[in-house]
Amino acid sequence: MSPIVIIGAGQAGGQAVASLRQQGYKEEIILFGDESHLPYQRPFLSKQYLSGEHEEGRIFLRAEKFYHDHNITLRLGERVASIDPKSCQITTADGEKIEYQDLILATGSRPRLLKIPGSELKNIYYLRTLDDVNKIKPTIQAGKKLVIIGGGYIGLEVASVAATAGMLVTVIETEDRILKRVTTSEMSEFYHQLHTDRGVNIILNSGVNSFEGGEELSHVVCKEHKLEADVAIVGIGIIPNIELAEEAQLECENGITTNHQCQTSSPHIYAAGDCSNHPNPIIGRRLRLESVPNAMDQAKVVAANILGKDTTYSAVPWFWSDQYEHKLQMVGYSADGNSQVLRGDKDKQQFAIFYLKDDHLVAVDAVNSAREFMTGRKFYGQKFDSVKLADTAIDVKDAVI
Repeated sequence: MSPIVIIGAGQAGGQAVASLRQQGYKEEIILFGDESHLPYQRPFLSKQYLSGEHEEGRIFLRAEKFYHDHNITLRLGERVASIDPKSCQITTADGEKIEYQDLILATGSRPRLLKIPGSELKNIYYLRTLDDVNKIKPTIQAGKKLVIIGGGYIGLEVASVAATAGMLVTVIETEDRILKRVTTSEMSEFYHQLHTDRGVNIILNSGVNSFEGGEELSHVVCKEHKLEADVAIVGIGIIPNIELAEEAQLECENGITTNHQCQTSSPHIYAAGDCSNHPNPIIGRRLRLESVPNAMDQAKVVAANILGKDTTYSAVPWFWSDQYEHKLQMVGYSADGNSQVLRGDKDKQQFAIFYLKDDHLVAVDAVNSAREFMTGRKFYGQKFDSVKLADTAIDVKDAVI
């Protein structure tokens, strides 16, 4: 029997091999990964690993012994060059051809590059992989000047680590507020104030025109500013890795198109994680999610369907971000709401904003409010009493109608 082949050794790929074994699959599994590392937990990179709170060993999904004990062939640091769906065969970059029984594409995503004059200078970094962070960590030094290009969650998480370490941090954002693409103006305002209170300089409505320096970066040049910089980190979004799928003529649109079983347009090829674009029956539209819960849950569904269990992927999207000592937990999409209710106290930095559409819950942004977050996940889509929801003297679950 041909093996199950998985391309991509990130969260989705790592979970897929574990789920296949947990669900009883005994035959050969081959896991390919561009990186030389075992599958690891990417969210720690911009948070606990960058800050030094976690050692490298703590971020791996499983120890190497797990893969050995479960007869999983690791092909790390190796690239797959092409896929032939008709013959159910892949070809590696070295020309080796391998037939597969089923193929799982867990190819993830990569940073969007900022291609401007000076972008080849030393000390300009992107934060996506373990190797990236291992290069950045030695530059996190008190008194050094760090410029972060991009005011999204990754950029702000790095800003919180760097500012806490005593760096002089500037964040440059092209929009008129940070986090504009992902949340409401109220949440943007809260995080803007949080960072500026810690000494972070935030420049809005500004892009970067060029980097300057000799061999190493010395300045970041914007439209109206020329900033001294010892280090720059670029975080302007990511791009799904769909080139293999496109070249194999699989259906793709903002990711690899899948059905409700995470199956692509080729019946023996599945996709999971950042690279997949899937229908979500709860949200009521197609989504491409850049989140760990999505990657892990899709991998479990893929394993089940390969083993003939006819499982549908249906989950409420949720995310989180750690900045300084504060934890933001999010459910759903705030843009789906037509009204909102504040519960808690922003000044005390413990609150949740509930977003409703015709009184039905469509999203929650919870800052240091785990109970409200969990309620949002459990009662997503249900009707809420706005008056009760705003009253912290009333248990949040009692606001459900």
